[in-house]
Amino acid sequence: MKEAKKTDERLREIHSQVAQEVLFRVERAFAAFFRRVKKGETPGYPRFKGKGHYKSLTFPQFGRGKGASFQDGKLKLSKIGPIKIKLHREIPGTVKTVIVKRDATGRWWAILAIEIELFQQERHIGPAVGVDAGLEKFAALSDGNIIENPRYLRKTEERLKCAQRELSRKEKGSRNREKTRRKLAKLHAKVYSQRMDFLHKQSQKLVSTCSMIAVEELNIKGMVKNHHLAKSISDASWSEFVAMLGYKAEEAGTKLVKVNASGTSQECSRCRAIVPKGLSERMHCCPHCGLTLDRDVNTARNILKRALAVGAA
Repeated sequence: MKEAKKTDERLREIHSQVAQEVLFRVERAFAAFFRRVKKGETPGYPRFKGKGHYKSLTFPQFGRGKGASFQDGKLKLSKIGPIKIKLHREIPGTVKTVIVKRDATGRWWAILAIEIELFQQERHIGPAVGVDAGLEKFAALSDGNIIENPRYLRKTEERLKCAQRELSRKEKGSRNREKTRRKLAKLHAKVYSQRMDFLHKQSQKLVSTCSMIAVEELNIKGMVKNHHLAKSISDASWSEFVAMLGYKAEEAGTKLVKVNASGTSQECSRCRAIVPKGLSERMHCCPHCGLTLDRDVNTARNILKRALAVGAA
């Protein structure tokens, strides 16, 4: 890198650790490539990213006299200078790394990696609940509550299609194309923000009221291979929801248990009898004990029972 700086003036304008971090990314990309080759997977050769595709800078050290720091209410970046920043909340720990990133709409973000001291949380007091994820409903809970599926992508789909068609008609490299590209990017960003806001609120609500949350183990990669359901599954973002439950439950002192949910939709949650039903049947009606309720709530109750059995074992 030192030799390259002698001949390339642009490299001298970049902080040394930022340039080193780029090399580390290339190293990680090729290490992952060779690991996939050895495993016999589809490797996917690392793609070169020109200046138009490279949208983030990493400052691995934070503090006065280092690559990045806070000074006079601004974020000071070495070789760049002080930048106004909007802090959404007080930083709870010690900042270790800063990533400055530009999104598709042209907005800039400072992503702060912080170090905090975690204390052993007392076990949360509250009921245990089973959660059954779905497409018609986002989730059904074992207590009978239903979380409706907001379907943000589906609601914005027509506007996205119109913007995409408009973009395809613009001349490449023109100002109008860039303007339309940003319009499309803003629509996608809005869908993403709506989805993340929904997931954060629902996951926080569960971990703040329940002592244990039981969820099913989902093979999302396998499920999205079904091209008829892939878009709806991605729109629901179940894996992101479970990930949020995981780290929020740990902080709140709530236990998260994942169970194999195979057969839970066909089993009666009261008498354990097998009641076969097709996907079009949305009610569980047990001919043995007479239990009648929403099939997804029945599934959630079975998921909870399996989780309690695992906890007891």
